[in-house]
Amino acid sequence: MDDTVVGALRVLDLVGVFANAMLGAVIARSARLDPLGSATLAVMSGLGGGMIRDVLLQHGPPVALTDYAYVPTALAAAFAVYLVKIEGPIWNRVWPYVDALALGCWAAAGAQKALAVGLGWLPAVLLGAVTAVGGGFTRDVVLRRVPTILGGNTLYATCALLAGAVMVLFFELGMPVVGSVVATLVGGALCLLARWQQWTLPQSDEWSALGAARARLARGNRRGGSKRRGSERRGPGDEGDGGAAVPRG
Repeated sequence: MDDTVVGALRVLDLVGVFANAMLGAVIARSARLDPLGSATLAVMSGLGGGMIRDVLLQHGPPVALTDYAYVPTALAAAFAVYLVKIEGPIWNRVWPYVDALALGCWAAAGAQKALAVGLGWLPAVLLGAVTAVGGGFTRDVVLRRVPTILGGNTLYATCALLAGAVMVLFFELGMPVVGSVVATLVGGALCLLARWQQWTLPQSDEWSALGAARARLARGNRRGGSKRRGSERRGPGDEGDGGAAVPRG
């Protein structure tokens, strides 16, 4: 690979490692884990996706085991989070951007690395998504939680797939470095937009017409029951909107 491409891959990987390791350490702190547990969860979250990708590529040992910058980067993120209490309104505003940046970086890096070793567009897109979500998936399994990417949340893995597709397009156009930047921005922007607009994939009972009809009927029954209960609470002369009793003055 060209030295510029290798350098871009390394930068993307390390940015993703730090961001994901920091998120893992924040979750470890909320779970009241000790320093060793915090470091373990941060390393798992920060390096898991890249190591899964490298094992699947079978193109030498995982880079996290050969490049000594990776593990210290993850540990530095864990150490910073353990020392500084990262929570509150400021963190709640910053965290979505950190998460989106990590997703975009790793989706681009995973797809670019797959293309660089000679794989086609489909495995490149898939490995970009695996790189982006693998660490978080492993972290959630260790904490005995249903992985967040499996449903009930705003679009995440879908954004990684689209970022990987953008990386493939620019790689085919002969602009891998520009593609890595654009794919990172696209993946991050889509993740933020999905969170802002509350975009989710349909639940299993909404895939069929019958399931959708049942869901609408259930929502209608809940509204009707709420209105009936509200009308029962109103007394003579009371006026209200939507079933809420409004006492007279």
